Amino acid sequence: MTGWLISFILLICLITIHLLWRQKYSLLKLKHTELQPKTSKLVRAGMTEMFANMPDGILVTNAEGKIEFANPAFCSMFDLTDDPSGKTVMEAIRIHQANDLIERLNIESSVTNEEFMLPNLEQRYLQANGVAIREKNEIYRGAILVFHDLTRIKRLENHRQEFVANVSHELRTPLSIIKGYIETLLDIETDTESNNHRFLKKIENHSDRLTFLIEDILTLSRLESGAITLEKNHVNIHNLTESVFESLKEMAEKKGVQLKNNVHEDFVMLADHRRIFQALNNLIENGIKYGGKCVCVSAEKNKEEIDICIEDDGPGIPSESCERIFERFYRIDKARSREMGGTGLGLSIVKHVTQLHAGNARVESSAGEGARFHLAFPIIEKEKSSNGESNKINT
Repeated sequence: MTGWLISFILLICLITIHLLWRQKYSLLKLKHTELQPKTSKLVRAGMTEMFANMPDGILVTNAEGKIEFANPAFCSMFDLTDDPSGKTVMEAIRIHQANDLIERLNIESSVTNEEFMLPNLEQRYLQANGVAIREKNEIYRGAILVFHDLTRIKRLENHRQEFVANVSHELRTPLSIIKGYIETLLDIETDTESNNHRFLKKIENHSDRLTFLIEDILTLSRLESGAITLEKNHVNIHNLTESVFESLKEMAEKKGVQLKNNVHEDFVMLADHRRIFQALNNLIENGIKYGGKCVCVSAEKNKEEIDICIEDDGPGIPSESCERIFERFYRIDKARSREMGGTGLGLSIVKHVTQLHAGNARVESSAGEGARFHLAFPIIEKEKSSNGESNKINT
């Protein structure tokens, strides 16, 4: 009897606690509902103030493509004196590229790193990034675009290119004259064992090295600035490798290095023939100079990418140097690199050529185990149907 009574009392207590909790929860919910509009207003005010103080241009549009918000930086970029809210992008700024981005976000989830130049006398360059605003059911509610002014960076880049081009031109002219005089003096000096002949050969070698350095600096400058436009065709990698081997045959024979082409005869990829030749030439030449007794080129293809591998059996690269090997002027052994006539830019050019093809360059190596350089390129739709398709094949 006593146990039943205790259970009954506990049940009454639990019911009472539950009723009190429900009453308190209802009051809290009512207060939250009353505060929500005020909180939303405070949040919106805070966001507006934050956007207003940002140096980048912020544009917010609704589902109809009309401007909901534009911060002062956006208005300044597009020379707007009045608030553009309520207008479409074309009505407000009349820039087709910006309007195209809004239309794309109606379909896509985001746009990134889109660059365009404003059609005015100042030649202002902008970069745009944007995201679409969608509900959980994927209904489009608008877009947010951020515009970053690239004008100063573009102008500095143009100045850098002009400087490099001018300096290279000024150096090329006296170098050509020096080389001409050296060749004349070498023709006169018939005694190849004389000191004069030996000194002239050293001057000639250093002149050649300086010429190569100037060419590499110009090439790298153009690659980094995006001034080089790719001319893509179907390139036979086996035949291209044979061409590189032929150009480096004399160097390989002098060093006693064997060159192996393990690329399948029908292996074709869509690429710029000249630039891929340059990348392979730099890597194979490095293998001959700093490797062991053999340099081997192979290539594989899967559903996602093409991988070209240049492998040597030389002393290898220390693991701490693998991360920096593609940096400009980085050398593992500076004295040996100077002795071999390297410019310190060859691998950096390889990296930029690969990136220009939307690929990446990497190295696998450790001290004493040789080196394997991989050039990985994404497969373009035209390549997926067949590896030997012939639109236009460069050999």
